[in-house]
Amino acid sequence: MTSAIADSSPVLTRGLSKRFRRQLAVDRIDLEVPGGAVYGFLGPNGSGKTTTIRMILGLISPTAGEISLLGVPMPAAARTVLRRTGSLVEGPAFHPYLSGRANLARLDAADRYSDPHTSRSRIDSALDRVGLLAAAQKRYRAYSLGMRQRLAIAASLLMPRELLVLDEPTNGLDPQGTREVRHLIIDLAHDGATVLVSSHLLAEVEQICSHVGVMYEGRLVAQGPLSELRASTVQTVRIDTDRPEDAGRVLAELGLSDIKSSPGFATANLGDVAVEKIMPNLVNAAVPVLGFAVLRPSLEDVFVSLTGEGFDVSG
Repeated sequence: MTSAIADSSPVLTRGLSKRFRRQLAVDRIDLEVPGGAVYGFLGPNGSGKTTTIRMILGLISPTAGEISLLGVPMPAAARTVLRRTGSLVEGPAFHPYLSGRANLARLDAADRYSDPHTSRSRIDSALDRVGLLAAAQKRYRAYSLGMRQRLAIAASLLMPRELLVLDEPTNGLDPQGTREVRHLIIDLAHDGATVLVSSHLLAEVEQICSHVGVMYEGRLVAQGPLSELRASTVQTVRIDTDRPEDAGRVLAELGLSDIKSSPGFATANLGDVAVEKIMPNLVNAAVPVLGFAVLRPSLEDVFVSLTGEGFDVSG
């Protein structure tokens, strides 16, 4: 495939598609990852995330479309651009009988662009970066799941990287391992790297990502800053009151929708109703208000608004 696109965005695709016989796994997606972002590539398992990542990294060929990495068309410049890109795709694979340091040394020796004179210092730096320097001599088979994921990320940091592509980096981890990897991703972004992290865990994406792309059934249904996607989602108001039925009636008269009354409170979708109209109308109706809030849409709310469906938010 030849490409004419080139852009300053670290990851850019145009009309990217992949078909496996009769199955269209990825359908004409235009992905754009801004420089310096932690971009959450979000969607249920089977939505096309890993297939897209494999195309971006040149591991499989697209059926149609164009790809640019770090401003360079792919795959023509793969040899040059992939030197500046670190990746973790479909889990780490290391020799269980070797130590963490020995595993990284083997990987570094296999990289024809690495300098053997600086190998030791670069390996130590990568191990230190992911918090594994103290466990460098421990055999890989004795590592916890979180340590294994961090070692895989260390492998991608043996050389300077401008872009990191991490496919489900917290998959299968316990809460402690998940926190370790989450903090590492945030630190890497603070150091200037652009990070594309795919996940089916909404709660994780919500904690670490500045931008989000939502995949659903092979299509990219939305992307942009997380704050903007939230702002485009219908907001919910909550009225804490001992007369929730009366509060719900006032909200209905104002034109709010999806009104729900529960013991001690009522909620409704704000829609286009000006929020400042709500309190005066409740007061005029003699509805006692113990608390009032406009609830920020969660990432789950955003996903449901885009697709009409939800999926497991915690894995």
